[in-house]
Amino acid sequence: MQVFDKTAVVKPFIKWVGGKVTNLPKLMQFVPDTIDTYVEPFVGCGAMYFGLKFNRAIINDINAELICAYRQVRDHTAELKALLNTFRYEKEQYLMIRSWDREPDFLKRPEVERAARLIYLIKTGYNGLYRVNKKNFNNVPLGRYEKVKICDEERLDKCSLYLRQHETEICNQDYYTLLDKIPPNAFVYLDPPYHPLTGTAKFTSYMPGVWAETEQRRLGEFCRELDRRGIKFMQTNSTAPLLYELYRGFNMTTVDAKRNINSDVTKRQPIKELVITNY
Repeated sequence: MQVFDKTAVVKPFIKWVGGKVTNLPKLMQFVPDTIDTYVEPFVGCGAMYFGLKFNRAIINDINAELICAYRQVRDHTAELKALLNTFRYEKEQYLMIRSWDREPDFLKRPEVERAARLIYLIKTGYNGLYRVNKKNFNNVPLGRYEKVKICDEERLDKCSLYLRQHETEICNQDYYTLLDKIPPNAFVYLDPPYHPLTGTAKFTSYMPGVWAETEQRRLGEFCRELDRRGIKFMQTNSTAPLLYELYRGFNMTTVDAKRNINSDVTKRQPIKELVITNY
């Protein structure tokens, strides 16, 4: 069973920090030849998910707005497209829609509105970035584009069809709680917030707070538990020395990776990325 067919890859409906769209072909060389159950605890834009063949899947992310968007793309595509087609690329509307999360009852808004908001902010926000502050409020300024395709109907339809054709459970929970859901025959791909290479480097957060060393160590224990259960896993992360310490004994390889989102276009240069597997 061929798990990757470049010509059949469905492009994600949004960009996301750390997304693997540009680096997907390089990473596919590390994916197992066959996949029964595919699990992605930090799904982001889902580049890997939308590029594989499998029988069933579990995708998860701690960002509730992102997971809301996945569910609406799958279940209510027509309503989502209709709403997106009413949005315009102009500052006044951008600031108004961005401010929705300041409303006390924001989470009571219809989920299709919240999903459309996330897609709209990513499409029109500066550099395609989705970022929140410590209060969980989006604070990305309006982008500077000549033209913006707010509603990509063809791409949304393809993603919706893919989500519906594959037996996929969409979760919004702490990744560690997925352990009881993951079957022994699963393949788990982990693309967490990367550990900084230097003490001054910072992760551009899409959730309040940042991933400290304690979170990387917790993830290391999660991966070792997967290994103890005989579950195949693959992780991509930075080449920080901490990662070599945490995953000593596993297979580790570096590949060149291109940053797809950076506030400074001069810094979108290839970097080394660590690929960790237990097979």
